[in-house]
Formats: sequence, C-alpha cells, structure tokens
Amino acid sequence: MPTTVDAIVVGSGVNGLVAAAELAKAGWSVALVERADRLGGFIATEERTVPGYLHDTFSSWHPLFVSGPAYATLGTDLHRHGLNYLNADAYVTGTVADDGRVVLAHRDPEATASSFTHPEDGAAYLAMLQRFLDNADAIGGFLGSEPRSPQVLRHAVKLLRREKLAGTEAWLRDTVTSGRSYCRREFRGEEADLLWVPWLLHAGLSPDHASGALMLPILAATVHGFGLPVVEGGAGRFVDAFRALLAELRVEVRTGSTVERIVVDGNGRAVGVVCGSETLRARRAVLASVTPSALYGELLPAAVPVAPQVRAQAGRFRHGRAAMQLHIALSEPLSWNDDRLAEVPLLHLSDGSASTAIACAEAEAGLLPRRPTVVVGQQHVLDPSRVPTGGAALWLQLQELPFAPAGDAGEELDVSGGWTKELAEGYARRVIARIARHAPDLPDKVLAVDVVSPADLLAANPNAIAGDPYGGSAELDQNLLWRPLPAASRHAGPVPGLWHIGASTHPGPGLGGGSGHLAAQQLLRRGRRSRGH
Repeated sequence: MPTTVDAIVVGSGVNGLVAAAELAKAGWSVALVERADRLGGFIATEERTVPGYLHDTFSSWHPLFVSGPAYATLGTDLHRHGLNYLNADAYVTGTVADDGRVVLAHRDPEATASSFTHPEDGAAYLAMLQRFLDNADAIGGFLGSEPRSPQVLRHAVKLLRREKLAGTEAWLRDTVTSGRSYCRREFRGEEADLLWVPWLLHAGLSPDHASGALMLPILAATVHGFGLPVVEGGAGRFVDAFRALLAELRVEVRTGSTVERIVVDGNGRAVGVVCGSETLRARRAVLASVTPSALYGELLPAAVPVAPQVRAQAGRFRHGRAAMQLHIALSEPLSWNDDRLAEVPLLHLSDGSASTAIACAEAEAGLLPRRPTVVVGQQHVLDPSRVPTGGAALWLQLQELPFAPAGDAGEELDVSGGWTKELAEGYARRVIARIARHAPDLPDKVLAVDVVSPADLLAANPNAIAGDPYGGSAELDQNLLWRPLPAASRHAGPVPGLWHIGASTHPGPGLGGGSGHLAAQQLLRRGRRSRGH
C-alpha cells in the first residue's frame, strides 16, 4: 500500500526544511523527499582541505534567517536541538579596493557613518537607514507576503499613510533604480558604494540592475541590525538541528529518493509523487522546491491541464550568472596590509560599482573576469572551533562567472574544455593572487585549496542550473510580482494542491526560508478555515 501523509515536501534546502517543520509542528503528517544522500541543499560543512579544518561548502551566513519569520516560528525549537549562533560585535563587513583603500562597516551605524570622508555622506547614510527602519514593517511586509494578495494592499496602505504619496513614489523610484545610480544620487563620496554595491551580488543582482536601490538599504540595515551570524561548529549544525526537530515531529525523511513526477488525479488535483517504483500520497498538499523548468517541464506530466503561457514562460525562465567556491586552509591567520581586516568576518575585494559592474558584464558576455569581485569569509574570527589552534581558513565566493566560458578577459586561461579541473585551478590562482595584493603572506600560509566550480555546483544541486546558486536571475522583470513567472507568481500553483517554493519563487534567493514559511502558513490558515475556526 502507498504511504499517505497530509503533505509531501520535495527538496530539503532551507525552504523545504522550514515548510516541513512548520506543517509538522502544527500537527500535519509530513514526508520530506530529497534526491541527495543528505539533507540541506546548499547547506553543508565538510573537511574539504586538511583534517581538522571545517569548511562551509556552500552558504555560510545567516542574517536573512535570524531576521525572518521562519526563525521567529522555529528558532526556539532549533536552539533546543543544538543550534547556536556566533556573531560580530564590532566590525562586521568591509571592502578593500585595488588601490588599498579600506572601508569598514561597524555594527554601530553611527560609527560607520563617522568614518566617511564627507560629513554630509555620514548624515545621508544614517538617514537612509532610518528611512528603511521607519518603513520596515511595510517594506518587509511586501517582501514577506504573497505578492498578489490582500496582505500586500494592507502594506501599501500602511506605506501611504506614513510616507504620503510623494514618499511612496520615492520607494517605487528606488525599485526601478540601480545600486550604482542610487549611490551617485545620494552620496558625494564612494564609501556607501564600496561597502554595499558588492553586496548586491548576494541578491543575484549587479550594480546596474534595477531594484538595487531598493535592496541596498535593506542589506545595510539587516547587517547593521543582525550582524553576520554563523553557526557554531559549521553550517552543517543548522541542518543537524532541523534533522533532530523533524525526527521529534515524526516527519518521514527520505534521502537518496528522486521524485520522477507529481501525481495528478482525475479532478486535476496534485495528490502525490512517484519515486521509482513507489507512489507517495498527499491528502492536502505537495510542495515542490524546484526550478520552474523542472516543475513544468519534468515533474508535471504534459497531460496535466496547465495554461500554455505558464509552460511557455517556464521554458523561458532565465538563470543568472554562475558561481564558484574556494576553501583554503591556512597555517595561521593572514597578515593583512590593514591590521583591522584580521578581525572582519566578511570582506569584499572590489572597487564597488566601478569594478564589480565590469566583472558582471564580462561574465554575462561569457568571459572569465579579469578582476573578479572576491568575497572573503573569515569564519574562524567568529568561530575558532572550525580550525586547529593557531590555524585559520578562508571561505571564498566568486559570483561573476559564465557557466560555459567562451573566453578569458585576462587572456591567460584556456577555456576550450569548459570547467575542467585545470581551468578551475587556474582561475583559483588568479583569485588567490588578487587577495595576496592585500595580504602578501597568503601564499606562504596556504596548506591546501579546494575548488567547487560552477559544474560542481550543478552536480551537487539540480536547482543550480547553469551553475546559478540563486534559483534564477533576480532582475526586476523576473522578481517580486513576476517571480517565478508572470502567469504563475503565487506559491499556490495553477494545479490545485500543488505549491511551488524555493529560491526560484518569491521572495527569491537567500538563506531565509521565506517561501517555505509563506506556503506553510497559508496551508495552515486554509486548514483552520476548513475546520470552521
């Protein structure tokens, strides 16, 4: 007999974990199905270089999670099962420019603003943060609600009451403005641009993409307010806490199990999934944390009546730039040219819009960037348990790469074979040399280097199509009201009983669990209404 539960969740990234836990906590019977041999998607900690060095293989930083509603719902339970966060009290992030300039962000916004060259920029920076904080309930409500729902109208009314028509129009203007343009408009100097424009890469954007002006103050306020928490002992402990919670809630967890298709009954309702020779049945819902191309092109049989424009738009869904991760074990901490950098957990090597925009353009043109923006994570600054006594490690992220390189902007590397081991290692040497300009002792302290190429990202997670870890481009025409598809932007999809979650859906990429929480809470509200409560 087939297994029957209230809800089946397909995919165990952060959104799948959140949805399964929230539904089970409310009393639903849940099955969580994952094709990989482990839970977590792009959340894992491994000894990838030298024994004793723990590296977060993919994602690492949790400000979006601890500031979001999923954490408010599940945080106490997760901490009870061993989750513990470590955070910075002073400098939290910063940028190092090619000419050696260093701009740092302190947890205290006023300390950050006081370091700006022009006093008027410091005042404008604090005003930017305060403007967002004054409207955080409305702006956060837009981003944390179903895009096309009555809740959005309530948040719009709230924004209008506070900001009036002119202020609300200013927010709309920012939504269609790039990060580069915003910084040019609002600041005389370069500090804000250097600090926060590289952060737009973490939202799947570039310096010249629309909505950067909306995201920039959100990112800055989030980092100032919540820091950059990391999980003590590695991000894998986050998954461990979820695994223990799911076991406590009696969620049926199936790893190494590939969902081949979604079962739709004669009434056109999603009622289960097929995994090999087995069919799992769902009384209430199937939640799929997959890309639109996988959902409408693979999992839903062609005979299922879905509007032609939905399938057509899913076929045109655009994936963003590819990414790469480097993990470096060091014999001891680096001696940076600026001593303050030794205590900063997350840095960007970038000239802000000037260099990051060029690197993005090169990647979009199919070229390996000559001067990539390098995200340098020093998690051992917050969590010494990840490295042996006296040791150190670097977590490097490159977010401006083509999946199928056509050439090298640096005119050094042979790309004819695609992402071969030789090409990945050659590009890693370019990145390491870029860091060594600001930490000259880096080459002498390297014990081992591990490279996770764009091809490796896709092999690790089928949602990372074309090496894109963010579930699809977050450009404005494919974001907010139009994510993932203009014709199917709600989490409740066009097939009754089927819910679409994951980074490809609203509110988009990032380790926040937002779409899993949104879908789970809507299902629970519907369940309460059906019982007459």
